[in-house]
This record gives sequence, C-alpha cells and structure tokens, in this order.
Amino acid sequence: MKKIFSFDFFRIFKNTILIVSLYSITFSCNYLDVVPDNIPTIDHAFKNRNEAQDYLYGLLGGMPDVGNYAQDPSLAASDEVWVPDFAGGQYLQLKRILMGEQGPVSPWVDNWSSRQNGYNLNGGKPLWTTISDCNIFLENIHLPYDLSKSEQDKWRGEALFIKAYLHFWLFRQYGPIPLIKENLSVSTGTEEIMRHREPVDEVTDYIVELLDQAMSLLPHRLEYETVEMGRPTKCIAAALKAQVLALAASPLFNCNPDYVNYIDNRGVQLFPQDQSVANTKWKRAADAAKEAIEIAHEGYYRLYDAHTDFPATGTLSEETFLSIQVRAAATERWNDEIIWGNSRINNHSQLQRYCCPFFIATDYGSTGGFKSWGPTLRVVEQFYTKNGLPIEDDAEWEGRDRWALRTATEDDRQYIRQGRETVELFFDREARFYGSIMFDQGTLFGRGDFTADNTNSPSNLFVTELKYEQLNGYNVFERSTLTGFLCKKLLHHRTTATSSSYTSYIYAFPIIRLADLYLLYAETLNEWKDTPDGEVYEYIDLVRKRTGLKGVVESWNDHAIAAKKNLPASKEGMRDIIRRERLNELAFEGVPYWDIRRWKLAESYFHNRPIQGMNIYGTTAETFYIPTDLYTPKFEKKDYFSPIRTDILVTNTNLLQSPYW
Repeated sequence: MKKIFSFDFFRIFKNTILIVSLYSITFSCNYLDVVPDNIPTIDHAFKNRNEAQDYLYGLLGGMPDVGNYAQDPSLAASDEVWVPDFAGGQYLQLKRILMGEQGPVSPWVDNWSSRQNGYNLNGGKPLWTTISDCNIFLENIHLPYDLSKSEQDKWRGEALFIKAYLHFWLFRQYGPIPLIKENLSVSTGTEEIMRHREPVDEVTDYIVELLDQAMSLLPHRLEYETVEMGRPTKCIAAALKAQVLALAASPLFNCNPDYVNYIDNRGVQLFPQDQSVANTKWKRAADAAKEAIEIAHEGYYRLYDAHTDFPATGTLSEETFLSIQVRAAATERWNDEIIWGNSRINNHSQLQRYCCPFFIATDYGSTGGFKSWGPTLRVVEQFYTKNGLPIEDDAEWEGRDRWALRTATEDDRQYIRQGRETVELFFDREARFYGSIMFDQGTLFGRGDFTADNTNSPSNLFVTELKYEQLNGYNVFERSTLTGFLCKKLLHHRTTATSSSYTSYIYAFPIIRLADLYLLYAETLNEWKDTPDGEVYEYIDLVRKRTGLKGVVESWNDHAIAAKKNLPASKEGMRDIIRRERLNELAFEGVPYWDIRRWKLAESYFHNRPIQGMNIYGTTAETFYIPTDLYTPKFEKKDYFSPIRTDILVTNTNLLQSPYW
C-alpha cells in the first residue's frame, strides 16, 4: 500500500489498518494484550463486537505510559529527583533533558514521531497515528452487527476521550499543534497534507469539544471495575477538561509576550495576545474544575482517609495516620481518591523498586531494592513546617539553624528514631514531608507490616541510615542514592524484601487525584477573582486538613513572620500559597514538572540553580549533613516546549519549529 505523509506520521487509509501488539494496562485482565496474527481490512476489523473491541484496545494501548520513568519526562527529567545514570541495570536516560541535552536532531521523549533511543514509545506508534486510528474507529463503530447501542455509545465515548487526550498531551509538550479532526482521503493534495500548527485557542476549543462529546457518552464510573480499571469515564473526561482549560489560561500559553512573534507562513499568530479576554479563560477553567468536582462527588470519589480505609485503625498513632495519608492516596490501589490511574505494571513496579531501600544487609543481591530515586534538597526544604507554612515564612524558624544537630526525643519517635542525632531540618515538619521523604535517621512505616509503629512496637519500625557505607547510604554501584534521601511516597507500605525475595505491592500510577482537582479549582478561582474569598480557601483547606494542617488564613495569622501574616488576603499571596500547596501535595507524581512550566517559572527553578543533596561520602553527622552541589542545569526559553525532529520539518515546510529552537 502506498503511504502518504501528513507532516510526520503515516496516513492510515480507510481501506486498511494496522493493529499493533500492546502492553497490559490492568492487573486483573488482559484487555490490552491483543496480539493479532494478520493485518485485517477495515471490514474485518469491524465485522463483529470482538474484532471492534480489539481495535479499541489498540487505541487504549497507544496512549502515553504515564509514570514510566523511561518515557514520561515528568519523573527523571524533573529536578525533584537526581538519579544515577545507571540504576538496577537500567539507563535512566531522561535525566539528560534536565542536563540540557535536549535537541531537534534526535529529541528525547519524541512523542511527535515516537522515536527515542532504545525505547518504543506509546506501543511503537506516533501519537498522531493513534489519533488517526481513533478517527477510523469513530467512522466505523456502527458496523458490528452484534454490538449493542449502549456499548457502541460507550466505546465511541472512549475513542473521543483518547483522541482528546492525545491532542492534549502533544499540546502540553509542543505548544500549538495541528488538529486531526478527520482523516485525509487518498486523493488529498500535497498542500492539504502538509498541515500547519493551529492557534492555542483553536486547539483548546477543539479538545474541549471532544471531551464534551465524550462526557455525554461515558459512564460516571466503570460498571465492571475489576476488568476495566484505567478506561475512560465521565469523571476522567471532566477532570481532563479542567486541566486543558487551566493550561490554556496559564502564563505559558495565555498572552505570553515571549511568543508574540511566533507567526506561521499564513501570517497566523499562534499564541493569543489579547489581554482583554485573558482573565475570562481563568473563569472558564474554574467552571470546568467545579463541574469536574461535582461529577466526582456524584461518582463517590473522596479524599483518601487512612482512618477509615486502613485495616489497623485503633492500633497506630495519629502521627502515623497523618503521614500515610498522602503516601497511600497515591499508592493504595484504586482508592476512592484516584480518579484516573495508569496500571501498566512493568515500569511502575520498577519505579517503586528504585524508591525501595535495603531492609536487610543481604538485600545487596538481586532480590532487594534499588534505593536510587533520590529527592533533591530543594524538595526536602519545600515541604511545610508542622505549622503548615514554608520554613521561610514560619516565625518559629526565624534565626533557627536548620543544619544544627539535635537528638530525637520520645515526642519525635514516630518520625525520627528516638535517641538518634540528626539535623533541625528534619524536625517539626508537616506530615506530608514524613510521608514523602526518607532521610537519615528517619523512620519508615511499612515493610509489609501495617499494624505496628513506634507506639506499640518500636523495634519493628525501620530506620533509614543513609551515611556513607551504611545500609542505605552510598555503598553499592547502581544501587545508591546520590542525594542522601530516598522517595518514600511512591513506595507502598506493603512492599518488602527478604534475603531471598522482593515483593512489590503493585498499584496504578496516579494520573489525576481528587486533591489535584481541589487545588486546581482553588487556583483557577483565585486567578479569576480580584481577591481570594471563602471558596478559594475552602478547597485548599480541605486538602490541608487531611494531613493535620489548619486552614491557610489561620496558619499564616498564627504562625507567620510579621511581613507574611496577610499573605492569604491578596491574590498574589494566595497564588504563591496555592502553587506551593500543589508542589507539596502532588510531589513525585509528575504534576509539578508540568505545573512549573505552565506557570512559566521553569527558568527561575532550574536555570543555574544547583541541584543539591547531602554529602553522600560523609561517615559522620558533621561530614554528612553538608549541602552539596550535584549538578547545575541550564534551562532556557526554548526548553518550555520540546523540539520537533528536524527531518519532519524538512518533510513538511508548513510546520514551525517549536519556539526558540
């Protein structure tokens, strides 16, 4: 069959399709394990329900593998962690993006053409090809003779959602993109094949249009959850709609003066510059976020509460419950806060292993953790104090030497081993800090034992010792943290290892949680309104409350330094608070990577700002607790969007390269 190019991707004509083999996305079923033995015609692909279902599974398998450290840039390419080049026998290559090694000749995370060194992105298909497959599906799903109308509508809704999500992913990664509303016919002329990028507002409206159509067809929740988990629902589509509109309203896309001259060969300005309508975009995003929250509540989604969900209620301390809240909200399999998760298990299981420490000395073998996913000092310091404020805003921390040594007492025993010496920085912090970060002399609840903590069985509570050549310090090539910290949040408390085995509790990597929606609603409301009000405070305070923090107004009034007491009263002050809250609540889940970019803050976060950790070669407290520069990334304006591969631009001269590349 003759192949026709549409800027970078192969056109798939209406008379022929290719169904590729795909990866599994759930624990309990194989609905993406479709391996066809031939290349069927369209008539064959839609001749009955089973064939059409196989085609749908192909669409689901063509979506980006969120949470896959080898394909998702929001993990290893974020400054939240600093990882070895090689860990556990794997090359963690996406850190090269953070190191300034992105380029148009052979881009990292090349979702435009699905080519990347050594990795098969998105099931081996460019996202554009899967979008084209969605069009074929939507044009032909009426054909199977044995497909009921209700199932046909549901599957149509799923295809519309997938098409919208793939456009969103490309939009977020590359900026303005072409819109593939329908497939081109065989007789299409060359000029029509060479598509242009479309303006931001048109892209936004089209994605929202697809999601609105999907929402009218999708169920609130899945009818057969054990075999369908991860497939689109009305709530997922509504949440994505809110994210799309918030992205378009954010400073990176909305009246960004850096892109005022980003104009294509038609004379079309691709980034909006009309300040008179800029704020209305925040109102539209706020309305969408509110709608998504209402749909979530109707579907019985709620913030995770360990007090009701944990089987050990009544035997654990309140400190343990508070610290487990956000950790389990992200890792407890399909809990009621997870609106959408990605349960392709292979790389997510591996990611959890990178976070897993050695539990016993014989973990040095092949059965233990990789202890390589090292949070950076910026993130460690980013979490709040126990009073719910940044360290720099908390009056109790004024003049306090965060690097002074201090011995843990009985009052500290749930989070720091009693009698052990560590630094002030690790004392008196919020519960999310203790649920997210493993630090030297800190406790680790779990190892498969979810009934004991320092209240009832102190000898069972594991202590992370991270100095040089200690059990979890720098000691084994490919299995050592480079920062002196480990990521606790992505390690489920049931995951454990013995001298002969490693047992990983598999969970769906969180894509959208209800807490994310609450904070997004607070952000969009604050940006739309002239001054923050009770509704803005309500949704951020709900998220804070579940980890034991008071509301923002009360916290800043009672504990802030004099210059910051009124911070929550202003739009600008609340903007800073909400952003910090999102970074803390959603840390290590990939969200901060995209948030920092859409806020247009990546240059200040990354450019010439050293990535720091502890001195991992220190053997004593005095030599270990020294902030140490590990690498200084260079982030430039061009790095906000990924470049398009150079050979694609040669093929399609109507395409603009991404800004500043």
